[in-house]
Amino acid sequence: MGNFTKNDIKAIKTEKSKIDSIDFDNLAFGQVFSDHMLVCNYSNGEWHPPTIEPYSPITLAPSAKIFHYGQSIFEGMKAYKDTNNDVFLFRPMDNVKRLNISAKRLAIPEVPEAYFLEGLKALLEVDKDWIPTNEGSSLYIRPFIFASGEGFHASPADAYKFIICTAPSGAYFAGKIDVLIEEKYSRSANGGVGFAKAGGNYAGQFYPTQLAKDRGYQQVIWTDDTSHEYIEEAGAMNVFVRINDTLLTSPTSDRILDGITRKSILELAKAEGIKTEVRPIKVSELVEGAKNGSLKEIFGAGTAAVISPISGFGFKEDKYDLETLEDSFASRLKSKIIAIQTNKVEDPFGWRMKM
Repeated sequence: MGNFTKNDIKAIKTEKSKIDSIDFDNLAFGQVFSDHMLVCNYSNGEWHPPTIEPYSPITLAPSAKIFHYGQSIFEGMKAYKDTNNDVFLFRPMDNVKRLNISAKRLAIPEVPEAYFLEGLKALLEVDKDWIPTNEGSSLYIRPFIFASGEGFHASPADAYKFIICTAPSGAYFAGKIDVLIEEKYSRSANGGVGFAKAGGNYAGQFYPTQLAKDRGYQQVIWTDDTSHEYIEEAGAMNVFVRINDTLLTSPTSDRILDGITRKSILELAKAEGIKTEVRPIKVSELVEGAKNGSLKEIFGAGTAAVISPISGFGFKEDKYDLETLEDSFASRLKSKIIAIQTNKVEDPFGWRMKM
């Protein structure tokens, strides 16, 4: 296993590429899919070597346990191409490790790191032409694992599929984002799976988010599961708050995902001389800060959007709008992270990996 490389991976290429039919100047997020995917199967107590196959539907039995007991996890990554046509990933080993942390929590067998990373290298080599070069675009990468083993007994499956699909994508969010602070529903609870990238975490968000949209908001800020006094995440993203010139974010826990972008923002902010604090943040701090002017910014952080500024928030029946800043922490940090990701500047942190 230690000597396994991308050259050991069999590639079955598509007979006809669809790349010529794609408008790379007008890409939505995650709506167009590249020609190939990586497929790796688990059975008889082991993961079998991955293969590259044409992107195509998956056939599953109605009794496959994914449909009944929800053993499903995923990751989100991006590949970038610079002006020399070289391809880069951003902190991919963090994704490998986090996928296996999620796997362990959901009783899914952990994937060998070499199968993940070398498999991804092989996939990107085959579909290199699908990586867009337009400003703000990237190749979104979706690794995921689900239970393919069959049976109605409530127990872990005996077979799984690990797949990596890719999608050339434009920006994730655009325009004004107003959020509603959630007072009733919870994203996750202590002892639960909130720290894992489990599909069910996101399914449970959709209904409360729709209720917020019905009130004119685009997203929800989740609060703790007991008192709803503390903010935790913004939609499917980690959340940051700027009080005066201090950047705050909540500590990770059973309920909060250890975001790779979150970690990067904290490291980059410190290097930039921005004061940071990782501590519980009360809803009352946001309300008071909005009233007295000390609340300067709120933004979400995640792989898809990198950083998504929030222009205002609602709490109970009140709405609080934030001023648009000329030199915001959000825009400053986002531009620096993207410059590192796209090989436009030096990477003093060692985050960028050349393929």
